Amino acid sequence: MDNPAEVREFLMSRRAKLTPEQVGLPAGTGRRVAGLRRSEVAMLADVSVEYYSKLERGGIAGVSTAVLDAVARALQLDDTERAHLFDLARAADGIPVSGRPRRRSSKSPASRPSLHWALEAFTGGVAVVRNAQSDVIAFNALGRAFYSPMIGDGGRTPNFARFQFLDPASHDFYPDWDLFADMCVAVMRAEAGRDPHNRALQDLVGELSTQSDTFRQLWGAHNVRTHGAGTKRFRHPVVGDITLAYEEFAITAEPGHVMLVYTAEPGSPSAERLQLLGSWAADRTTTRQAITRES
Repeated sequence: MDNPAEVREFLMSRRAKLTPEQVGLPAGTGRRVAGLRRSEVAMLADVSVEYYSKLERGGIAGVSTAVLDAVARALQLDDTERAHLFDLARAADGIPVSGRPRRRSSKSPASRPSLHWALEAFTGGVAVVRNAQSDVIAFNALGRAFYSPMIGDGGRTPNFARFQFLDPASHDFYPDWDLFADMCVAVMRAEAGRDPHNRALQDLVGELSTQSDTFRQLWGAHNVRTHGAGTKRFRHPVVGDITLAYEEFAITAEPGHVMLVYTAEPGSPSAERLQLLGSWAADRTTTRQAITRES
């Protein structure tokens, strides 16, 4: 990633989202740019216009925490946006995320048996593990059944972003497709800020930018977010509409990898459909095993 360009475009995009009224300034007349002027951000951050202009040109290396905090407050950044700004500053200073390099293991975490044991311990919900570039590298049994539209014939590693933007089936699977698309790209943006040297993520961004106009537009918006927790709606080809709550857990043994767990409210129609999907998956497994024995 081009760090100065990332810094410049991120700060400019955040400045463009604010109006003078939102920060307690008079709107005035003759404004030629969307949002705040550089001079207004500089005043709010208590730095000179020249200094803030240097930051917005990408010159963020060596900037103190106090100044970054002041800029974040002036631009009314949320927690994720503030963390992204600090990630960009660390990258400019050549400091790895969290002050230490990410361990790049030559061995895929998907080959670690204990990871699969942990996933399979979740019997009443969907559990999957993804890496920083949205590859889904491990599922529990219900996860494989739930994400069968994304897994397809198993010819390549399933990837949330590729499925979202390049597979027409995603429009059926995600009733709130636009919301999911924005969320997917914003999570990828945050990951790119945390690990700007992730070549696989850079390649994925390049691939999707050339093949999806929607992805390219969303990537250019420079929005960032964490997945965290929340609720999502799905439309599964086997059980129909289903609403699930999700929680995201960092896998500390594998920096950049997270476990996503989806569950349904107990006693709800979605819980009944999730249980039905589990029965369908178990029947399919039994059938495959029987065919294998006979062959």
